[in-house]
This record gives sequence, structure tokens and C-alpha cells, in this order.
Amino acid sequence: MNDKQRRQELADFLRTRRMRLSPEQVGLSNGGRRRTPGLRREEVALRANVGVAWYTLLEQGRAIHPSREVLQNIADALLLTSAERQYLFSLADQSPHIDTHISDEQVSPALRRVLDGLHPFPAYIVGRRWDYLAWNMAAEQVFLLFRSVPPYEHNVVWHLFVDPMRQQIYKNPSWEQVAQKVLAEFRTNSVHYADEEWFGGLIADLQRVSPEFRAWWPRHDVRGISEMRKEIVHPLVGDLVFEHTTLQVPAMPELKLMVYTPLSEMGTQEKLQRLLDQSVMNAV
Repeated sequence: MNDKQRRQELADFLRTRRMRLSPEQVGLSNGGRRRTPGLRREEVALRANVGVAWYTLLEQGRAIHPSREVLQNIADALLLTSAERQYLFSLADQSPHIDTHISDEQVSPALRRVLDGLHPFPAYIVGRRWDYLAWNMAAEQVFLLFRSVPPYEHNVVWHLFVDPMRQQIYKNPSWEQVAQKVLAEFRTNSVHYADEEWFGGLIADLQRVSPEFRAWWPRHDVRGISEMRKEIVHPLVGDLVFEHTTLQVPAMPELKLMVYTPLSEMGTQEKLQRLLDQSVMNAV
């Protein structure tokens, strides 16, 4: 849509969200009979800490360009859902709102069933902090996810740069190529929350313990997540070849589902099955 259409869509969206709310829902007194349903514009403006005249122009589709902070205030004032906030930011021609509440980052039972259903293909889910949140048995055995590496026990970037075993398993691309690619993807993805305390702590600790991270992080390399072929050397079964695909979870767009499809080369499928059979026997 063109700019005029986008502003009108934004105006209509704000008006419909305002009209669906009752004063009681936002802690206001009804104040008697109202001629129209919903909140008044001045009530929304007050809750969002913006001027009534300015908010009125926004609802009229005028050429108003609210900041991210103001949009967030309006979203809070209108009790918007996560999906509605995303839509609001898009209509306002702003980069999508990122919900940074780590406590909301949960892997649903349905997603866990998806992971189990992908077996024997290795698959795992990574959260916005690039922590391994859940994985199936194939991923655990192939990528040694049972190895905890404090103080960031299950962080992808920390494991990649700190765990010696992880540095030894990559063959083609080499560990250096994989690490630089992951680092560029992590920087691209983390721009939304780079001012958070956990992020600064992780970067400082990686710079302290990893000469490679210390050399590469200042380059500011960025890249999107893409499909790629990976060859690894597993300590128990040898060479394995996979095709790596990343899928996004629509309900929680900051979750990424990583799936590794075993290829026929190097006897990967047979070796993978042998590795899984062996892990089952060891567990008995």
C-alpha cells in the first residue's frame, strides 16, 4: 500500500482497538451513558502520555510519524496483544516490535511433539538469546547437547567458541567458517536487545576467553540466516553430512527451529541410526 493508504489503515486500526475497550477494562470510571462504545480519544491520549490533538490527528490518518516509544505507549494504552503490536508497528512504518520478556519464551507441548516427530532427524529450538531451549534425542547425540558449559550452559555462541569438543567436530565448512557465520547471524539478530545486561555480559565473557571471538566481533559482520550443508566429524561414528534448514515459529517469531536432514553421503543415515541405537542401549 502507498503511504496514504498505510496511514488510513493505521487510523482505522487505532479507532477499532479504542472502540472495543470499555472504561472498566482500563481502570476508568464509566461516567454514565456514552453515545458511542469504547474509550474516548482523550482517555487513550492520557493513558499513552500524548497530546489529545496529536492523537486525534493520528486517528484521522494525517502525516504523523510516531516514535517507537510513543507507539509502545499507545499499544499499552490500548491493551494490544503481541500480534496487534507487530501490526501496529508495521502500519506505522517502524521495524517490528520485539517482545524482550525472556519469561515468555516457552516451548509449547505442540512444538516439543514436532521435535520428537522429526526423529531421527536432529532438530532443536533456539530462543532470542540463542540458548538451546529444547531438542530431540538425535540432536542431543549428534551435537553433544548434553554437554553443559558454564556459565552459559546452553548458549549456542558460548558453546561454539568455548567448548573444545564443539570446535573439533566441524569439517566442511571448517569451525572457523561456521563460527564466523554464526557470529554474523547472532549480531544481526541481537541488534534489538544489545542494550540488555545479559547481552553485555555474554559479549564481555566471550572476549575474555576466546581469542577468535575477540578478533572477529569488532568486524561488525552481519548476515541473514540461510540454509547450508554441514559436514561434521562425530567422535563415535565419524563423518556425517547434513543439510541445515532454519524455520521460524509464527506464534513466537524469536524462536528458531533448526532441522538437520541427513544426506546419503558418507553413509550418514546408517551411521546416525547406529549412533541412536547405541545411545538407547547405553540408557537401558
